[in-house]
Amino acid sequence: MNQENELLRDESGEELYETRVIKTDKGQEPIRIDKFLMNRIEGATRNKIQQALEAGLITVNGHQVKANYKVKAFEELIIYSTDHPESTDVVPEPMDINIVYEDDAVMIINKPAGMVVHPGSGNYTGTLLNGMAYYLKQQNPGVDENSLPRYGLVHRIDKNTSGLLIMAKTAQAAAHLAKQFFHHTIQRKYIALVWGDFDEEEGTVVAHVGRNQRFRKLFEAYPEGEHGKEATTHYRVLERFNYVTKIECVLETGRTHQIRVHMKHIGHTLFADSTYGGDKILKGTVFTKYKQFVDNCFEICHRQALHAFTLGFKHPVTNEDMFFEAPLADDIEQVIEKWRKYVKGRTE
Repeated sequence: MNQENELLRDESGEELYETRVIKTDKGQEPIRIDKFLMNRIEGATRNKIQQALEAGLITVNGHQVKANYKVKAFEELIIYSTDHPESTDVVPEPMDINIVYEDDAVMIINKPAGMVVHPGSGNYTGTLLNGMAYYLKQQNPGVDENSLPRYGLVHRIDKNTSGLLIMAKTAQAAAHLAKQFFHHTIQRKYIALVWGDFDEEEGTVVAHVGRNQRFRKLFEAYPEGEHGKEATTHYRVLERFNYVTKIECVLETGRTHQIRVHMKHIGHTLFADSTYGGDKILKGTVFTKYKQFVDNCFEICHRQALHAFTLGFKHPVTNEDMFFEAPLADDIEQVIEKWRKYVKGRTE
């Protein structure tokens, strides 16, 4: 009897796709893959499965196969689904979008802080996806969420995080990028300003990230893995300001609020992060002048000081290595410069 070993799902993290991994055992009789999957996946139809096979959304032992392929014993099937539990009708809206790069397959966007990426509860308009739907329809009036689910959105960043996002312009490109996210080959670096100084120059945080058991809108680190999903963040000190530190974070996984939660977990809450308590003075003196300085910094940066700085991936058509970098958003840059001058003034 076949055994489904795991269902990997990230319903609210950066990655927006659902992935299923099915491993067959030694008793598996040869059977066409479309028939096999119709028996295993609720609601699956032959037509949907064949479309997924054509788009490259289904692999066997890491290779794409055709609908007449026969599944055998000891094989691993990975199904990358473009469906998502948060799916909602996207109303196209014209808006200014900072497009860093575009070709026939992908787009790179530099998202400002304050913009929601995907429509959802309480945010049905004004999101990046509303704007992208309008933009893509100007290029191809026939495009819709059936031909290009979520208008090519394959990952996202928090509303109040600025920086780079990649979007697919074809279903095939979306499938290719989904695989890269699943296999952790997408290169992502973030720049953050966090409270406190570090004893070391670099380190790694390994702790599951999941919803807080009491406050469901918050996320929590679970180092013992009792809740949530595995998450790994590598960090490196870039510049020290005694009370706060500028760091670089590299993600292996894309869990909701991962950097924010991991940094709080190790005692370095992100600067100005009101959700996790970073909008209060967590390190430093009690003197009025210092408090006034920090309050002035909060006035400049009203959100967590986190910026998606770089994005690297294999181009889904040419297989070329692509790499993009977005300069720090002005509000974070200004605050860092203020800290730089403040610390310099105290040491002179």
